[in-house]
This record gives sequence, C-alpha cells and structure tokens, in this order.
Amino acid sequence: MRFDGSPGYVATDDLKLAVNAAIALGRPLLIKGEPGTGKTRLAEEVAAGLGLPLLEWHIKSTTRAQQGLYEYDAVSRLRDSQLGDPRVQDIANYIVPGTLWRAFTSETPVVLLIDEIDKADIEFPNDLLRELDRMEFQVYETRTLVRARHRPLVFITSNNEKELPDAFLRRCFFHYIRFPDRDQMEAIVAVHFPGLKQALLREALETFFAIREVPGLRKKPTTSELLDWLKLLLAEDIPPEALRADDRRTLIPPLHGALLKNEQDVHLFERLAFMSRRSPARDG
Repeated sequence: MRFDGSPGYVATDDLKLAVNAAIALGRPLLIKGEPGTGKTRLAEEVAAGLGLPLLEWHIKSTTRAQQGLYEYDAVSRLRDSQLGDPRVQDIANYIVPGTLWRAFTSETPVVLLIDEIDKADIEFPNDLLRELDRMEFQVYETRTLVRARHRPLVFITSNNEKELPDAFLRRCFFHYIRFPDRDQMEAIVAVHFPGLKQALLREALETFFAIREVPGLRKKPTTSELLDWLKLLLAEDIPPEALRADDRRTLIPPLHGALLKNEQDVHLFERLAFMSRRSPARDG
C-alpha cells in the first residue's frame, strides 16, 4: 500500500512521506497540528485513496480505553435474567465489540482513526500500548483472544491539550502538520471552490493572513474557518472591494463571525478599528 495523495485533499510531500513511513513500519501515525489543519480529514482521504474501509473512534474526556476493545452490558443481562431469557446462560451475548475489536476482526485491512486522543485521561494512551503494539487483546469474561487478522493503518490525532506518555510516543511515527502558507492555502481553496474569482481569493487571503498576525488574538482562524467564510462571502455576493483596507489588521471583515470565535477577539478588532479612525483626525 502506498498513499500518493487525493484529489480532495492537498497533502504536502512531507505528509505523504509520513503516511507511507507509518505503513512501512506498521506503526500508528501520530498527527499533531493546529485545529482545523486537516488532521482528521487525512485519515478519511487516505482510506478513500487506498480503497480501505474507515473506522472512527472519536475520543471525549470521559472515554476509557476499554470502550475501544469491548464493553460488558451487565444491565441488559440483569434485565434478561429477570425476564427468564435463556440467552443469559452465555455471557458472550452481552459482550459489545468496540472500534478496535471491529478493526482487528475485519475481513480486509482498514484505516482506524483515533481522533483527539489528548482529550482523554492521561492514562488512556498507556492503556492501549499492548493492544496497539501486539495487535491483540484478551476478553476476560469469555477467556478468548481477539487477534488482528490484518494490521490496521492507525491514525491518531492530537491538539496538544495534554502531553502524551513517552512509552506511547515510542510506538508511533510522528508528523506535525504545519499551518499552510499562502501557496498551499490557495491550492486548498481551489479544491473546495474551483471557480472562485481570483480578485475575491486574493483579498480574502490577504485579510485572513493579516487577521492571524494580529498581536493578542486569542484564537487564530483556521483553514476550515477560512473555507466557511469564503462560502458565506459567495452566498452573500460580497465584492472584493468590501475586504480592502489600508491596514487589514484593523479591518472588521464582513461576516466576521466565521473567523472570530470569541468576544475578546471581536472587541480587539473594534478597538483597533476605533484607534485607526482616530489617528487621521489627530494627524489633521
């Protein structure tokens, strides 16, 4: 298997090299980067590009590693025993396979996405060390061994909310997705908006990158937010001229709610715009 890119995803040469290195090593690919840089989308596009099924495990703060293997539904078994259901005699009827189980027992190789692993408890990655390393686990209730028929291609994403344990990192191939530069961003936009007029694209990108450079901004807009903003600009037929300003870092852009996601950042731009309007008056 080799990933050579996808028509729906702009992957750098370094990123494609990282994917193929993880395939060659049989190691999970740990992807870090700013939110909105396409970490989750990468697994989807690799699965599509290689023609493999995609299994997704989206991690929350309450997620336990055991849930990825299997869960024992004791409540259903108790209810069935009260109703006299004969299925209660076999505990296997109440073992619910998790995402890793389904990946391990798939008839064909799969792409397995473990999304935002850093949201879980700090012990979560350590609890999966053996399973991801040996590609097998024990079902204690039934005393059976679940072993992978095919080694899945594992993608693990992290937003750096927590440090991951060294023992876990040693078992992964690591890649950091850098924020796209202007040329890469133009290529990304072209995939999503192939007919976008160059005048609007130029002004929108100038405004977008200028906003990201504003000192004191609490949340910089991301690629996905730029795409949302462009979609709105097209839907509302906003002309390129509406995005122009002498200093774009003082401009509150139209439909700014797609780019600025908290009141502190909106107030920052309002203050900058106010100070910009007062400066010419003082100079006069």
